[in-house]
Amino acid sequence: MDKFFKIKERGSNVKTEIIAGLTTFFAMAYIVIVNPNQLVGFSFDVPGIQQIWNAVYIASIIGAFVGTILYSLYAKLPFAQACGMGLNSFFFTSFVLPQIVAGKDVIKGYHAGLVCIVISGLIFLILSVSGVRSKLAKSMSDCLKKAIPAGIGLFIAFIGFQNVGIIQANQYTLVQFVKINGAKWADIAPAIIALVGFIIIAILSKLNVKGAVLLGILATTVIYYLATWQLPTFDLGQIGQTFKDFAAVGISGVFKAESWKAAFDGTTIGSVFSVIMIIVVYCLVDMFDTIGTLYGAASEADMLDENGDPVDIEKAMACDAIATCTGGVCGTSTVTTFVECSAGVAAGGRTGLTSLVVSLCFAACLFLSPIASIIPAAATAPALIFVGVLMLKNFAKVDMKDMQSAVPAFLTLVMMPLTYSIANGIGIGAIAYTLIALFTGKYKKSDITVTIIALLFVAKFIFGTL
Repeated sequence: MDKFFKIKERGSNVKTEIIAGLTTFFAMAYIVIVNPNQLVGFSFDVPGIQQIWNAVYIASIIGAFVGTILYSLYAKLPFAQACGMGLNSFFFTSFVLPQIVAGKDVIKGYHAGLVCIVISGLIFLILSVSGVRSKLAKSMSDCLKKAIPAGIGLFIAFIGFQNVGIIQANQYTLVQFVKINGAKWADIAPAIIALVGFIIIAILSKLNVKGAVLLGILATTVIYYLATWQLPTFDLGQIGQTFKDFAAVGISGVFKAESWKAAFDGTTIGSVFSVIMIIVVYCLVDMFDTIGTLYGAASEADMLDENGDPVDIEKAMACDAIATCTGGVCGTSTVTTFVECSAGVAAGGRTGLTSLVVSLCFAACLFLSPIASIIPAAATAPALIFVGVLMLKNFAKVDMKDMQSAVPAFLTLVMMPLTYSIANGIGIGAIAYTLIALFTGKYKKSDITVTIIALLFVAKFIFGTL
């Protein structure tokens, strides 16, 4: 095992890798339940929606398992994959919601969407095998490479704050801190407990306790159930029906001729141009979300090469592409490298053994889904916020005296959480970098790649909706 995963070579040990794998899984286990909810928009009173939910539940786990075990056995990296947040909501609004509004067959729209996912996955795979994706990543400007991990850190922290209501919506200021005065304990308990959990992780980390993040998650889970007077519940009764719907509606979808017809006949999704633009948007978002996540997680793991690029980035890109194809075939939206894998990296994960543990945990969820749901958001949110703290250190490396570096880096940093998209942050930063370089006479031949990225995102912002 040590020889295969190079555990000692990367300064780790089996115990640390297992703890890191469990940490990553608990940090991202919410996707098992959240993803099917996002794809159906909680519209459970619509005929066919429950079937889709069941199919997506199984497909999400299979996609995560395949993508993560590829990271383990092929790329041998401590990263994990699952269905991308944002992309699943885009899937609902593009393919399922229009059918609901029109009173048509939601399963037909769902299948048409899966066709688009598979096509985008095949494009990912071609770009990955040809090396185009890794070349795009490696040729990005230095300031963007340094800002991306920090931006992801803010984004991860923001997700953690939102998941438990520490940061809430406000009609006047858009966001606000949780309102405690006059609130019921049941309403604010997740936010308060999450803040306590965050401090617990910080204290354990300061004391150099191994597995501080995982211990913090477990401790916060106990606190949550004690403080809310709740008991975890188990309901295994629907497992059989879930697998039946997966076979009937999920994995069979893209193999039906009518699914492909629905995708391009102009009646289900829209014009052929609209379909093409949707596929392009999926390609762009998945490509740059993955690139951004890889740079962020690899930086935290000290797994960057002499040029500041993630080691074995070509293999990582291939894992991502295959996982997306697998997810589409099985019945779910785009599978991508998950930002939450940074939690496992922060816990010491450095090899494919970490991702092997994650993949096995996902496999167990096929039959024991309630176990994953036992860990409340109040316990995983502190881990995400703490990872944000760790990843912000990368921004200190940006040359803030040079506006050609400072401005694109700043926009990359803040636009990720503010637009709720890693890809948007990269795109806006690339646009700013290109314009500043052009109008100050500092444009170099090596900036061509950043320019291409900028132009692609200009097209995405004009024609896309995500």
